[in-house]
Amino acid sequence: MKKTVKVACGLIALCSALSAAGCNCMGMGDPNAIKLTVWVSEADRAFATQVANDFKAANPDKSYNIVIDIQGENDVATRVLNDVENAADVYSCANDQLSKLINGDALAQIAGERLERIKAANSQDSIDSATVALNGQTGVYGMPYTDNTFFLYYNKSALTETDVQSIDGILNKCVGNKKFAFPMTDGWYTSAFYFGKNLGYEVTYNDNLAETNIVCEFDNETGVQVTQAMWELVKDNRVKADADDSKITAGFNDGSIIAAVSGIWNRTTIESYLGDNFAAAKLPTYTFAKGTANAEQVQLVPFAGYKLMGVNNYSKNKTDAMDFAEFYTNKENQIKHFEARGFVPTDETARQDERVQADVCAKAITAQLAHAKTQKDVPSTLWVPLQGLGSAMITGAQSGNFDLRAQLKACVEAIETTTQSKTEQ
Repeated sequence: MKKTVKVACGLIALCSALSAAGCNCMGMGDPNAIKLTVWVSEADRAFATQVANDFKAANPDKSYNIVIDIQGENDVATRVLNDVENAADVYSCANDQLSKLINGDALAQIAGERLERIKAANSQDSIDSATVALNGQTGVYGMPYTDNTFFLYYNKSALTETDVQSIDGILNKCVGNKKFAFPMTDGWYTSAFYFGKNLGYEVTYNDNLAETNIVCEFDNETGVQVTQAMWELVKDNRVKADADDSKITAGFNDGSIIAAVSGIWNRTTIESYLGDNFAAAKLPTYTFAKGTANAEQVQLVPFAGYKLMGVNNYSKNKTDAMDFAEFYTNKENQIKHFEARGFVPTDETARQDERVQADVCAKAITAQLAHAKTQKDVPSTLWVPLQGLGSAMITGAQSGNFDLRAQLKACVEAIETTTQSKTEQ
């Protein structure tokens, strides 16, 4: 009797320890249960836990031990590739990490009738985002479930629908301590200025999907003028250029921010602060070549990526992991995910649900996707140099010293540096 109590207490203690580490344990009582470890973001923990329970209920003929662990999509590849064989069976990732994950043999290809079902259900763009050519063969390596882009949140008591069509229109209403927030130290956001003028990059890969050459156009003469437009905004005291998620939500809470560029993950918090004044729209335009004869309004063009559920190629229960990933991303769960977090479905039928069609953020995202760049074949070197460029602007605005051409040149040189060139030096 004492031994039984000790074993039970041990299991309780183990579950408690795993829960404290960010895990949810389901089915641990059955030693023959099929174990699946699932990695999702912290914000998706509750949703994933419910999906896991529903999956078990939908498969009563099997016993599952499903562990929900926490890992953000932005750096999931780093954690997976650190120990592929012991990484999660199923994990959420952004589609721009596919090349790195496939190169590390960390993603299983989807095939057969399962692939046909996924293709038939989801938008073509979302399927394309999960499609990769490797050694002359094209394959699909993830199951899409939502768009991943950014747009504009605003306080409609301070701004009209006409105001938010341009940054100038927004800034005209930023009186007193009111500000417009744009994360100028984050390349995921600032690249939208360059894409708006059709500037981009080209990445060459070898047969193993490793980058061998990167060319970036951001420092040509048009790019200099784009950077000048960004610099003018950073210097403007009506712009909160050091914005991040916490500062944006805090600003909407205390009223100091009346408009901000962000993504769907901040929807619930911002809406709770703005209440009836909550509104969203596609990104505004910015003024290019201000003060010259060539001045024009340029539409900001953000990255449009997709979030996917991928299955580890080393999963010991790969078929069950595939079943879970497909269940997690099916039509019903995409609608539930929308209700829980505002994620716009990639499932074509789910998109037509009246709740999605009537949603203010879903409308903004749909409008934004008409002006977006697919987040695919992105240089792995893009993010840090653009972050550095934005940080240099903010420091320069404080000191009055910013050498635009030199900083931009250094940024592009860093982007164009590849793993291969480092090895050859």
